[in-house]
Amino acid sequence: MSNKEIWVIAEYENEGIKKSTWETISAARKLANHFGTKSAAVILGNGIKGIVEELSKELDLIYFIEHPLLAKYDSNTYVKCLHQLIKDKNPVIIIASATFRGKDYIPRLSARLNCGFISDCVGFEIKEGIFLKRYVYGGRLMATLKFEESKPWIITIRPRCFEYKRSGNVKGEVLHIKPALEQQDIMVTIQESLKETGKRPDLSESNVIVSGGRGMKGAANFKLLEELSDVLGGAVGASRAVVDAGWLPHSFQIGQTGRVVSPTLYIACGISGAPQHLAGMSTSKCIVAINKDPNAPIFKIADYGIVDDLFKVVPVLIEEIKRAKT
Repeated sequence: MSNKEIWVIAEYENEGIKKSTWETISAARKLANHFGTKSAAVILGNGIKGIVEELSKELDLIYFIEHPLLAKYDSNTYVKCLHQLIKDKNPVIIIASATFRGKDYIPRLSARLNCGFISDCVGFEIKEGIFLKRYVYGGRLMATLKFEESKPWIITIRPRCFEYKRSGNVKGEVLHIKPALEQQDIMVTIQESLKETGKRPDLSESNVIVSGGRGMKGAANFKLLEELSDVLGGAVGASRAVVDAGWLPHSFQIGQTGRVVSPTLYIACGISGAPQHLAGMSTSKCIVAINKDPNAPIFKIADYGIVDDLFKVVPVLIEEIKRAKT
């Protein structure tokens, strides 16, 4: 295995490489260090020289697949380009983030390659082999799967499950790849991309999430959670019941049919703890539950529980945090 490469497929935005990609690089480096092999990154796009340079400061080898038709994300072109490159270079492990984009094209890529695929991993152990960990049955159980070296394997990693500290002192080699793409390869035309604006971080990458459920009693009351999240520098989330009631858009939903998050701190306000919701946040490092029902299932997984009316507790939390910060 010493002559095989471990790849990361990089994601980026206008601001640069996404935090979740740095986390996958951390996982790739741990595997590469163990096996004494190279870790490399693959990035697709057009006219993104600055972003490629940013990536090359952290890794020794970058495969830059560049083409005008890759200026916008399209799952079909991603799969076609990556499939050919993987066939040519034969990496042993390919790692991507379990983001919306990763969940879109990675399963198709694994099917095209007819190779093993383990999704939404939250960690791994290296013993006599590689043992990957992922939640199953809506987060109720942890499964451990053994990696076999017979074929290339693709792994997606849940954001915020690995830590990465950038060094910026590497001068990585950039290999330019010119794929054979045609306009007919574009199966979906993106007319417009709408990005939510605001000072709060993205849910999937936020260190702190303050989330509300049916106990919030109405959309207007989420201003209280917005204030708490702002003093903590976090983001606001919601349960499915909130989204179904039309209080917040679906992009705020955390759970099995919404976002899967793993923040350092998750504060659940008025959330009972249905299995669907727990599947989306149970890997949070520290969970604080505020609910006036002492029998709410959320308390079973909470690190700290407050049995009281959230409309009494949250204002006190806000004032105490402000006082501590000043």
